Amino acid sequence: MTHAVKPITLTKVSPTGTALVNDVLALEEPLAIRLVSGRGSDQVEQDVSVTMRTPGNDAALAAGFLFTEGIIESPDQVEEIRGDDRHQHDQGVTVFLKPGVSVDSKRLQRNFYTTSSCGVCGKSSVDAIRMACKPVKAEDFKIQASVIQSLPQHLRVQQNIFEQTGGLHAAALFDGAGNLIVLQEDVGRHNALDKVIGEKFLRNEIPISNQILMLSGRISFELVQKAAMAYIPVIAAIGAPSSLAVALATEMNITLLGFVRGEQFNMYTHGKRIYI
Repeated sequence: MTHAVKPITLTKVSPTGTALVNDVLALEEPLAIRLVSGRGSDQVEQDVSVTMRTPGNDAALAAGFLFTEGIIESPDQVEEIRGDDRHQHDQGVTVFLKPGVSVDSKRLQRNFYTTSSCGVCGKSSVDAIRMACKPVKAEDFKIQASVIQSLPQHLRVQQNIFEQTGGLHAAALFDGAGNLIVLQEDVGRHNALDKVIGEKFLRNEIPISNQILMLSGRISFELVQKAAMAYIPVIAAIGAPSSLAVALATEMNITLLGFVRGEQFNMYTHGKRIYI
């Protein structure tokens, strides 16, 4: 039994009556992300955010969050990422920057409580997020339509915790041939993507210019923003995009595909990268 689920006993109702059954729930717990810069008397520790997430891959989640928020730019800036449990009611992860590395204090002032469903809530403005991104290039990256059509099944097969609980989002990267590169699950769709991008960030594998991001749910503005920060050229999802997600993908030169189900999908932006 994975640490990301919690066993429960529930009452199941069916046409034949009721029965007590054992089941599992996707685990959701708070994670405090902290940042430490300087040394000795000049050391500064700052609480950056609290996010409700599924435990696991917390270092990647913290790194991905700090990168996609524009607070850090390179894994070379990070000396250590350390988990801790100093507070009774939340777990934490602290990112220690190397000596001499400073961060934009204005970005750190945008501290907010991040729910598992909406990471963008509380940010100062949509424009501030948009300004942190640059258009994706990757003009030579082409994908056959049949590869896109195969991704939902590949994603579902790899969603181990979803199979147990039915309650998690997934984000995954595939190469142009449809081979899985990395997959993460979380109760928060933005956390799942931060974990994916954070894993690539810590490996110093950004920009991600030749891979496809596949999402298990809908496409929000914030998910497009995070993908743009990592220079991901193609986003595909089982669900629908929001109007703001389409607008940002258009600006960022990102191919946006929704309702990827069976042999069909919708192309919303920059379909030049897809061929039949």
